[in-house]
Parts: sequence; C-alpha cells; structure tokens
Amino acid sequence: MQQYLRLLNLRLDVVVNDITGLTGLRIVEAICQGETDAKKLASLRHGNCKKSEEEIAKALQSNNRGDFLFALQQELDQYQYLQKQINLCDEAMKKQLEDHIGQDDTKKALFTETKVHKRVNKNAPRDIDLNLVAYQYFDGVDLLAIQGVSHSTVLTLMSEVGSEGVKKFATAKQFASWLRLCPNKKVSGGKVLSSRTPKGSNRLKIALRQAANTIGNLKDNYLTSFFRRVCFRKGRSAAISATARKLAVIIWNMLVKHQPFTPPDQYEYLDQKRKRKVRELQKQLAKLE
Repeated sequence: MQQYLRLLNLRLDVVVNDITGLTGLRIVEAICQGETDAKKLASLRHGNCKKSEEEIAKALQSNNRGDFLFALQQELDQYQYLQKQINLCDEAMKKQLEDHIGQDDTKKALFTETKVHKRVNKNAPRDIDLNLVAYQYFDGVDLLAIQGVSHSTVLTLMSEVGSEGVKKFATAKQFASWLRLCPNKKVSGGKVLSSRTPKGSNRLKIALRQAANTIGNLKDNYLTSFFRRVCFRKGRSAAISATARKLAVIIWNMLVKHQPFTPPDQYEYLDQKRKRKVRELQKQLAKLE
C-alpha cells in the first residue's frame, strides 16, 4: 500500500508513523472510495496523530492515476483479508488455551499481577491476557519475570514444546543442546579444534535469540551485564547465542525445578567472580606441587 501511495504522490508515510494505524487506514479507505480532496482526507485524522490537518493535507496532493488507484484497492483488500484470517487464528488460539486451562481447577485459580513494564505488541493476540494465561498455563511459573522475555517468546514456547515438553529433558544442558545453542567442542589430544555452535534452527531458538538481542538493548540488569561481557570479548553475535542459551537454562530450571527467577545483584556476582578466581589459582598451585 505504501508503494502505490507514493506512486499516487500521496506521502502518507511522511505524516503518520504507520499507514495501517487509525489515521492511516481511514485515509487509505477514503482514497480507495474515490475521495481526492486533500482537506477532506486530512479531516479523517485521529486525535492522537502528532501532525496537524494542514500538514497532512500538504502531503496528500494526488495525481489521480487510475491504474495505481486500482492497485492500491487490491492491496487494501488483501490486507483486510489477512487481518480477518489473523483474527480467526487469535480466536482459535484463545479457545485452545481456555480449553487447556479450564480442565484444571488449580490452574484456573492461579492469579498474577499485571506487568505494566512489558510492552504488548500490536500484532499480539487480542482479547487474551497473555500475562495471566501464561502464568496459569505453566502451573504458576512466571516466565515473564525474566528480562527480555516477551509475550511472543512465551507463545512460541507454548506452541513448540507445551507445558510438559520441557520436562522430557533430563537436564538443562540437554534442553539447550536440543535447541542447538551449545558449542560443539571438538577436542583432539587435549587441544580444542573447534567450539562453534552447530547449525540448525527452530522457532523456539529464533524466539530466544530475539529475546537475547532485546536484552542487549536494555538498561543495566543481571542478564544485560552478562550480554555485554560476552559481547566485549567475542562480539554481538556470540553474545546473542550465549544469552539465548542462558535463557534456555533459566526457563528449564523454572519449569522443571520450579525455581523462581531471582537474579543476583552486582555484589553477589563480584563475590562469585572472586571465588572462581580463587579456585583457578588453587588448581594452578596444585599442579606446581
């Protein structure tokens, strides 16, 4: 739609952030219905739009090309059809989740507080409280308490492994290895020949890597500090893989061992670092004896 709007000399993308938003769709629908007056099109502006009607009208001086207008109508019809299909998928997803949770009275009784700091993407399923549904679906485990884990990450976890799939892995290392997030070390004669992450992917691995990338852009916290330490030594790509693996381990421990996510503060991390350094020095001294 944006391409054909430009060919019609309608620079709607300049005056609105999203042409599929409230203001954008109103104007596009009016254009497809034959409206050519820029002032009338600008009057369809939603109250939350930052640009004034005068600014919008200046960007909507059409050349009235009939072929481009026909193509724009085709694109709008396709967009509306896809939105209808997405809404049907959301309704089916909602019914599936309600059936799964409704069979267990214990899950239905669970309740958690809303998380105002978690942004809900506009493409997320509508009419579904994903914060509460995820808490009930995973038997009271609050996966959204993890920094960087979004509603889409939790939905991907539900669709790929379900509530019981993670428990089939005996250890967190096996779960991370199944996701192909563990380095595949090749050792010969005590020498490490290669330690690259094996190739291959699945939807859950992609979702965890996206969450890891988000963690790298957050403010200072436990996972962000880990991301930046790895990024400083090995680059951002390696940091995303390492943080995604760490998320997989955290999720396994939360779902299987029911351990809440309690990240240590900076002082505890420094104490752990000192203890690790002391152990390394003790091993070196033991070899010299």
